[in-house]
Amino acid sequence: MGTKERRDRERDAVRARILDAARELFARQGYEGVSMRGIAEAIEYSPTTIYQHFKDKEMLMKELCYEDFGKLAEELQTTLQIADPVERLAKCGQEYVHFAVTYPNHYRLMFMTPHPTKEIDAEWEEVHGKPDRDAYAFLRLLVQMAAAEGRLQDADADLDLVAQTLWAGLHGMIALHIAMGCESWTPWRPLEERTAMMLKTLLRGLFQEKR
Repeated sequence: MGTKERRDRERDAVRARILDAARELFARQGYEGVSMRGIAEAIEYSPTTIYQHFKDKEMLMKELCYEDFGKLAEELQTTLQIADPVERLAKCGQEYVHFAVTYPNHYRLMFMTPHPTKEIDAEWEEVHGKPDRDAYAFLRLLVQMAAAEGRLQDADADLDLVAQTLWAGLHGMIALHIAMGCESWTPWRPLEERTAMMLKTLLRGLFQEKR
């Protein structure tokens, strides 16, 4: 390995450490509660090192979201192999839950941490609304596919409303699991059983059985 390759590899490793530390801190303390200095202290680097990779906290948060939302969208693509549109939505829901519990810090940052509000910039515009990179666009596409086959209970239903209802139901279950799944006060049933019941309830309420 040449000198340049080694330096690039070391730089990428430092960048990955910064992102991992920032993700955990943002998820635990919230966007406003985290400083660039705090991220540097968490990985025992100088603030100057952090600024060599990210010009400010907003850019760091944007990079995390860009990376994590892309990862989620990529994992959901496998559900396209399923022919039946409602079964496809069920599998999509299962994969979404699997992602959340496999990467809880990613999930907290993506869906349980307030983000700074800003307009979609050129980099985000490249993926916004594209089902292969935008997880919400992918979910809406699956709902649209089911509607095209006449499977909606209400043929005139707003597709975004249907997609957001599915998302909200699963998110509520996941958020409870991440925030309270380890406490002993509530006799929690296995997550797999809760996921199956939530999906069954949502899908039966919104979609028709195959004719």
